[in-house]
Amino acid sequence: MRTGPSNPGLRSLIDELRKKAFADKTMLWKRLAVDLEKPTRQRREINLSRISRYTKDGETIVVPGKVLAGGDLQRKVTIAAWQFSQGALEKIQKAEGKAISIPDLMKDEVKGKRIRIMV
Repeated sequence: MRTGPSNPGLRSLIDELRKKAFADKTMLWKRLAVDLEKPTRQRREINLSRISRYTKDGETIVVPGKVLAGGDLQRKVTIAAWQFSQGALEKIQKAEGKAISIPDLMKDEVKGKRIRIMV
């Protein structure tokens, strides 16, 4: 039987995502909750080079996991993630992008449109 993540901050975020998915009837939040509930080994780790390769300027990207500093970010994008490496945060700021947490993205009252989940 799976018990889910043991990190209390992550558990509360997953609960908030599920509540918001139910209230807004938006599948984006439910999908993020399911992805974050996975074991650490299966959670996403995305390099900046991959984000740069598959995005356009002005897009909003969600990473249900950790953003790593591999490569360079060549786009002005908003990246929401569970965690960022310190190097990734520095490179995002250098590229004039924006790094926010998933709870901050939830506060923006987005309905799941114009948001891409990086897998």
